[in-house]
Amino acid sequence: MEVMFDPMFKIHICLHSYDMVHYGHSNQLRQAKAMGDYLVVGVHTDEEISKHKGPPVFTQAERYKMIRAIKWVDEIVEGAPYVTTLETLDKYNCDFCVHGDDITLTVDGKDTYDEVKRMGRYRECKRTQGVSTTDLVGRMLLLTKSHHSNVDNTAYQLHTDNFGKGPKGHSPWTGVSQFLQTSQKIIQFASGKEPQPGDTIIYVAGAFDLFHIGHVDFLETVHKQAEKPYVIVGLHFDQEVNRYKGKNYPIMNIHERTLSVLACRYVSEVVIGAPYAVGKDLLDHFKVDLVCHGKTEVFPDTDGTDPYTEPKKRGVFRILDSGNNLTSDDIVQRIIENRLQFEARNQKKEAKEMAVIEALKHKEDSLKTETALTNN
Repeated sequence: MEVMFDPMFKIHICLHSYDMVHYGHSNQLRQAKAMGDYLVVGVHTDEEISKHKGPPVFTQAERYKMIRAIKWVDEIVEGAPYVTTLETLDKYNCDFCVHGDDITLTVDGKDTYDEVKRMGRYRECKRTQGVSTTDLVGRMLLLTKSHHSNVDNTAYQLHTDNFGKGPKGHSPWTGVSQFLQTSQKIIQFASGKEPQPGDTIIYVAGAFDLFHIGHVDFLETVHKQAEKPYVIVGLHFDQEVNRYKGKNYPIMNIHERTLSVLACRYVSEVVIGAPYAVGKDLLDHFKVDLVCHGKTEVFPDTDGTDPYTEPKKRGVFRILDSGNNLTSDDIVQRIIENRLQFEARNQKKEAKEMAVIEALKHKEDSLKTETALTNN
């Protein structure tokens, strides 16, 4: 890859497993992009992730495509090495690399960014509190809906206390915490662009739970329906999703799903808590030209009617085939089928992190003791 840039141009690389791509990763990439002008993202292979962390939730092909779909990403490096070296940065003409303020360890417990940190070519961004692959996997294994309705629920508390718990306590990087949405966070993720004259306003609606490659392929197909598309995604409230999906859905609450969808480069706007029926008021308010739906089942409204009656009557409804039939149910099934592997993975990850914390604490205590002896 050859990138031409002037001396003031900052190009940097952000490397990560992205074993289950979620809005926390999107927020990391948003922060990383703000540190420079061109963002290259290195994504590890399934083999490397399995070796150092455990089985990834998404395949490497899925992860490559999902990262490309995040709107702050300029380019990705497929099969990036798990340990980041100066050689990797130089190979892709990167000034520095960026990672969150958690720690990433190799299979033998070493910091994967040790070399670039020592050479001053490392930058850090804030980890998004309240989300981790560990917690999302835990929610899927828990199979209750308490994770988005009542965090004081006994079953959820048991998950918080036990899932992925290492032998020596909780790691601040792996442990479960509650996500708190703010208006500022939504502003940071939103495009802020209004529809322009000549734009085709396209509306789609759904749960978009566990935002995955099936959603990305669908939204990309929607985006291709017009020369100048302005895609609005209507997200249903948690209670509505649970009404028509049942079981454990949605796994992610409305606030989490909002950020997940807003991070996608094919989306212009999100309606938070959209009505289930796509009626006259919604179509007129947003001046919708086209309403699209995938090949997935359309559940009837509470009164048994078709939620797409109005757009069909206007002749603006279109069924699209993205060529990808992956669903949130399929993602959950992957986790359940490999339950023991994922539980072992999370426990192993937290145990390694706790060992590092203990070592850092021991080092800090030793320095304090030395300082005290010197002063005396």
